[in-house]
Amino acid sequence: MSELWLKGPIHYVPDLLQPVAHALLQAKEEINEMMKNFEESLLWRRPASVASVAFHLQHIAGVQDRLLTYAKEKMLNDEQLIYLQNEGKENETITLTALLENVNRQTEKSIEQLKETDPNTLTDKREVGRKKLPSTVLGLLFHSAEHTMRHTGQMLVTVTILKAGF
Repeated sequence: MSELWLKGPIHYVPDLLQPVAHALLQAKEEINEMMKNFEESLLWRRPASVASVAFHLQHIAGVQDRLLTYAKEKMLNDEQLIYLQNEGKENETITLTALLENVNRQTEKSIEQLKETDPNTLTDKREVGRKKLPSTVLGLLFHSAEHTMRHTGQMLVTVTILKAGF
């Protein structure tokens, strides 16, 4: 399997945002592959006190949603704040299928936003959170990809450990 960035551009995504799109889609592909044959009973396990697989799946979708909201120059709404508060809280009613569907849906939503992003706005200033920390459209979009890949890598290690029976 070749990396997505070696397969050419993602249609309609501006050239400067191709690395963001490639990273988000690569993470989605890797997540879906690593979760094949994963036992649902292991979703909330935390070997050596690391974050659970369920947390990573929730967080990946949540981070993309939040950062892309800020990129649109909007603040988080009540639903997003509740989602954030519940990330990582063990809930046995949450299924692996639902978590994967959420990641896949959010990633596709993120790609659609990239397609709609005017490259002339990439250096426009944006504020993050209630503290209104400084960023730019490009900074937020890049960080959504970087943060997604960081958690995908962490999740891969956790999944490997759990599948090995540790």
